[in-house]
Amino acid sequence: MTTHSPIRNRRDVLAGLAIVGGVTWLPPSLLAQASARVPDGADNPHRRDWQWLAGSWDVEHRRLKERLTGSSEWQNFPGKSNLWMAMDGLGTIDDNLIDLPDGRYRGAGIRAFDPDSQRWAIWWLDGRDPTDLGSPVIGAFAGDSGTFSGDDMLRGHPVKAQLRWNEIHSARPHWEQAFSPDGGKTWETNWAMNFSRTAVTPTPFPVEPAAPRDWDFLVGSWAVRHRRLKHRLVGNTEWEEFAGTLVNRPLLGGMANVGDNMMGFPAGAYRGIGLRAYDAKAGLWLSWWLDGRDPMSFATPMRGRFADGIATMTGEDSQDGKPILVRVIWSRITPNSARWEQASSADRGATWETNWISDFRRRA
Repeated sequence: MTTHSPIRNRRDVLAGLAIVGGVTWLPPSLLAQASARVPDGADNPHRRDWQWLAGSWDVEHRRLKERLTGSSEWQNFPGKSNLWMAMDGLGTIDDNLIDLPDGRYRGAGIRAFDPDSQRWAIWWLDGRDPTDLGSPVIGAFAGDSGTFSGDDMLRGHPVKAQLRWNEIHSARPHWEQAFSPDGGKTWETNWAMNFSRTAVTPTPFPVEPAAPRDWDFLVGSWAVRHRRLKHRLVGNTEWEEFAGTLVNRPLLGGMANVGDNMMGFPAGAYRGIGLRAYDAKAGLWLSWWLDGRDPMSFATPMRGRFADGIATMTGEDSQDGKPILVRVIWSRITPNSARWEQASSADRGATWETNWISDFRRRA
């Protein structure tokens, strides 16, 4: 429920990688290292950290009307939440309806576990401005509670934010948010929620009639056949093939959607989350990628739109320390199939080299 500072540039996050809104490229040497670094979720006990929150919930909200002003006036209102497990349990995706006193508000949360730090990162996508994921709050669970903290902004001033989950294994898990204006010396709780489960299996909220329908074709479960160029922008013509899966769901009433991806690289399975959100003011889609091998940082988003049934999205990246452009095209879209292609350019778009092709076949 917070607002955050901008995320780091893609080059700061994964220098030298071709990041796109659904797939990431790594050279074989780094691929083997990355696959060894992140164990499969089935072998990691932290895959169960959020299992208690999977499902559908009614939510009772209590929010301080004004934050860090000495106010003691609270507002009460209802909401609903759905949460799915992702990345084989080492990630989660949730979609939320919040009936604020001045109108309905939508938001989505993404969580990912980092085995190096043994911490979870949590991002919030605000449906009122779905163009900025901001910086995550970071933390972990201890017993029946979890604490997550990070930096935030309030009325143009930096504050510390802290989120706490309590009684997580009870019938009514409790969440609260607090801000500190003095570096953590004092805290003011400004939002609290009590959760009551309505279903063990979550069901996506209906898409709003006014939402763009561009990504309707991608909702569902898919088998994917990947074909990837082994080396980029060096004249290489050797390709490798491997299989994968995708499960994609709508978020924010159709103003966003999110995909849980598995790719069966020759060196080992790799997982990630692709997130897309619509910037209504610019008429553009933004597409982020969360790499399961570096799960504390979302890549800088690509941007683009659909025209005549084809989506074209572009963004900046780097390779071997040099700036490049990356382009993704979605085409050949039918109710049961689609194609995704990635290309890179070292000459600012004068020429392009296609380095990855993924063909999608619907499973459900």
